[in-house]
Amino acid sequence: MATHISVTAPATAFVGAPFTVKVVAVDASNKAVTSYSGTVHFTSSDPQAVLSGDSTLTNGSGTFSASLTSLGNQTITAADTVTATITGSSNPIDIATDPSLHGFQPTGEMGTQRSAHTATLLDNGKVLITGGFNSTKVLASSEVYDPSTGTFISSATMTTVRVSHTATLLAHGPAATNGKVLITGGSDNVALRGFIDSHDLATAELFDPATGTFTATGAMSERRSEHTATLLANGKVLLACGTNDNVAELFDPATGSFTSTGHLIAGGRWGCTATLLDDGTVLITGGRDLYDVFDGGGILTAELFDPAAGTFTASGVMTQFRYSHTAALLNSGKVLLTGGINGDPVQDTEIFDPTTKTFSHAALMKSPRANHTATLLDDGTVLVAGGYSVAAPALATVDVFNAVTDSLTPTGNLGTPRLLHTATRLNNGKVLITGGQSSVQTGVTVSSAELYK
Repeated sequence: MATHISVTAPATAFVGAPFTVKVVAVDASNKAVTSYSGTVHFTSSDPQAVLSGDSTLTNGSGTFSASLTSLGNQTITAADTVTATITGSSNPIDIATDPSLHGFQPTGEMGTQRSAHTATLLDNGKVLITGGFNSTKVLASSEVYDPSTGTFISSATMTTVRVSHTATLLAHGPAATNGKVLITGGSDNVALRGFIDSHDLATAELFDPATGTFTATGAMSERRSEHTATLLANGKVLLACGTNDNVAELFDPATGSFTSTGHLIAGGRWGCTATLLDDGTVLITGGRDLYDVFDGGGILTAELFDPAAGTFTASGVMTQFRYSHTAALLNSGKVLLTGGINGDPVQDTEIFDPTTKTFSHAALMKSPRANHTATLLDDGTVLVAGGYSVAAPALATVDVFNAVTDSLTPTGNLGTPRLLHTATRLNNGKVLITGGQSSVQTGVTVSSAELYK
């Protein structure tokens, strides 16, 4: 008489790669029970597992296919569909990233936990990490990631604490600004974010990789957080959104000062996106119409900033209200928008065509997501990673968008579920993922980092 089930699986497997699982009904002495002809149901510790459906054993045994996508040790369990006590689990299966395939691998850990921070690829190929929130306070610290060693090294302290700020690598031009990073705005008190804006900042500073120091520069005319900063073709930086006033402004590296420019059509726009298009104009999409995240609603419109004229003009209506979404410039010159919030996180994506200035529906992601990242890869696909949804306080799932087929395909999961993290494409084509929160409800932040190949 069968008392339990033996489940045998390989000791290791690659993310998403099928492998064979052997299932045998056994008695109390662990001898095979060939007379058993029951049906077994499969489950796994990996929530993203692909398993066989309910299956009947022949002569008490059977072999079945499975594939797992969550990194680390996972197990597979088989249980009799009638008698639940007849069950058994496999040995631990170490799920790793196949080095020849796409996937995530851990890298060095940051010196502190951070979310809503910035990550900027420097001219020397290293990555500057600044500010953010570490579950208890807003940070002024910074650190630098070195891809050659896979480690983070503590760097200088900013002139002030900042979260939800921007960091922009300046173009080569004036010798005094070559390779420097412009840091703007943000908030100095996370406890008040989403309720009042009195703790938002107008200050700005420059990081100099040559000296590893931060120096204050001219202040913006407006306090801003959850705003955008876009490097223009002329070397200036457009600061837009994230303020009650709808004014935008330009930072001039030659003078170190900010000057007001055209007004956005839609005021506010917290959590919007700004994308530099191939023709030199800047596409502004979506956003939230109020500072308060509980009362604010998504914005449906988009607009274009023309640097030559210094003005914003309406540019189509999106297919979905959205804020805290992403925008990625494709190799075709079109822009992919993914996810965001419209009451709840949304699952759909859309494409902006700069030729027709219209938006159209694109593929659906594996799950709704907001506060995620979207990164253009060397092969022209887009890596859409993490975030959160109603069903999950933080997501480990990842989709890859293929512009040629207009499709989103799941790839190996992040090693750590996260939102409000950063994703930076390195010079070697890999993508560095840093920090973020492990839950949208608790606000607990993480210090881990990983690389996508």
